[in-house]
Amino acid sequence: MSVMVDIRSVHKSFGSLQVLRGIDLQVRAGEVTVVLGPSGSGKSTLLRTVNHLEKVDRGEISVDGALLGYRRAGDRLYELPEREVLRQRTRIGFVFQNFNLFPHLTVLDNVVEAPVSALKRPRKAAVESAHRLLERVGLGDKADVYPRQLSGGQQQRVAIARALALEPKLLLFDEPTSALDPELVGEVLDVIRDLAAQGTTMIVVTHEIAFAREVADTVVFMAEGRIVERGAPDEVLDAPREERTRAFLAKVL
Repeated sequence: MSVMVDIRSVHKSFGSLQVLRGIDLQVRAGEVTVVLGPSGSGKSTLLRTVNHLEKVDRGEISVDGALLGYRRAGDRLYELPEREVLRQRTRIGFVFQNFNLFPHLTVLDNVVEAPVSALKRPRKAAVESAHRLLERVGLGDKADVYPRQLSGGQQQRVAIARALALEPKLLLFDEPTSALDPELVGEVLDVIRDLAAQGTTMIVVTHEIAFAREVADTVVFMAEGRIVERGAPDEVLDAPREERTRAFLAKVL
């Protein structure tokens, strides 16, 4: 199976705060990688570097064989113009913690907007695709309502449909259930489970340990900006080798 995401020696600081300290990670096409770790370990920053929402200080990231945010000429890297970065980003769907839906647009228009504006798709085709995607996430009857009329779980499912509308090679989820009431978590995880079963390549930052055990091909545990441990779910979650992993799991299990 080919490597979809290749992260090499990635460092990132905000002022004097080192957030990522030499991250190396590969994600194969069709696999689900779940990233766990305490608050402040660098999980969300790592995810944001994968679609160049945060520029790395050192190291490089490739998605589907293409260097992200830069072009190489000889031994040097040159930053791509913003329009090129935006084009690259259309191949990477990002589902945020707090939905980030446009409040002034209907559910349908939230899903249609990116394919029409970013990919220049004909609106008629984008609308047909959006209806199919809303059916897929169980919201076919909500096309004409506004985000404020939906529950948090429904809004997050719209956000997933919106990410899928660009037909991305890769989906990134940043704590997709952390802003939800407990009774709504399951409906969002069910959609992500379905995507995993269909072979969608995903990196999921979450604190849902049972979900990680069920869906992940690889579990990564981060602490203090480093990958401390990685492996199959039964290895990392049931028999962690590192004390920091054991201490974290003891608190959340």
